[in-house]
Amino acid sequence: MNVHVAPHVASELDHGNAIVALESTVVTHGLPAPHNLDLARGLEATVREAGATPATVGIIDGELIVGLDDAQLTRLADGSAAKASLWNLAALLATGAHAGTTVATTLYAAHAAGIEVFATGGIGGVHDAPFDESADLAALARTPVVTICAGPKSILDAAATLERLESAGVPVLGYRSDHLAGFHVPTTDLPVAHRVEDAATIASIKRRQDELCLPQAVLVSNPVSQGIPQDTYDAWIRDAHGQAQAAHVTGPATTPFLLDALARISEGTTVEVNLRLLHENATLAAHVARALAAQSRNLEIAHD
Repeated sequence: MNVHVAPHVASELDHGNAIVALESTVVTHGLPAPHNLDLARGLEATVREAGATPATVGIIDGELIVGLDDAQLTRLADGSAAKASLWNLAALLATGAHAGTTVATTLYAAHAAGIEVFATGGIGGVHDAPFDESADLAALARTPVVTICAGPKSILDAAATLERLESAGVPVLGYRSDHLAGFHVPTTDLPVAHRVEDAATIASIKRRQDELCLPQAVLVSNPVSQGIPQDTYDAWIRDAHGQAQAAHVTGPATTPFLLDALARISEGTTVEVNLRLLHENATLAAHVARALAAQSRNLEIAHD
C-alpha cells in the first residue's frame, strides 16, 4: 500500500466502523504553536464525541501516515514541516521529510486507506491570478470520498471555483442550504445543484455515486453557524489585498499572507470563525461516516 495505516485505524476499517480523515496543514500551517496542536487534538476529540474515529493524515520521516498518534502530531507542530500537495508528494516522501497534508493529499491518502469521509475547513480553488488554481480541484474530480467543507476559502473566486467543480463532475451538496457556503461568510449568492437535510441522505448519495462508478468526490458545503457579514468581509479582504500589493507578495506566498492580514485586520475574528467551522465540519463528517457504516451493515444483513 502507498500509505501506512495506523493499527487502530486499520482495526476500525476491518470492523466497518465510522472513520473520518482529517488533514494536518491546520497543524503545520494553520495556527502558531501551541494553538496548532491544541486544534488538532480538539478536532480529533470532536470526531470522537460525534461517534466516529478520527484519522489525521500527515507525513513523518518520508512516510504518508493515516492516523497520526499524539507524538507524531507534536512533531508536525514544531513549525519545521513542509506542506504536501500532490505535485510535491513524491519528492517529500523520497527525501524523508515531515509535512502537513493539504486537501488534495489527504483525499489521496484517505481513499488509498479505504476511508470514505474527510472533514476540512475550506477547499482550495480558483485564485484571482490567471491560471492559479489549487490542486484540490483536480483531486476532488478523481477521488470518491465524501468531503465536508465550508465552501472555498474566502480569498478565492467562489463563482469560478463552483464552475470548475461542475465541469469536473463533482456534485456539490448544500447542507441545509440552497447556496454555496462562503467559508468565513456563511453563504454566498451562488446556488448549489442539490440541498440535503441530513447525514443519511448524504450517505445515500455517496452509495449511488459508488454504484454509478463515478470517480468524483461528493462535496458537502456546510455553512458556518456564526460567520462574518458579507459587506464586512469585503472591506477586510480589500484591505488585505492592498497590503499584499504594497508588499509585492505574489505566487504561493499570497494565500498565507492574506490569511494573516485578515486575522490582523479583523482582530482575530476570522480565526475564531475558522475554528468554529472546522469543528462543525468535523461533527457533520462523523455523522455521515456513521450513516455510511450503518447503511453498509444493513446491506450486509440483507444479503445474508
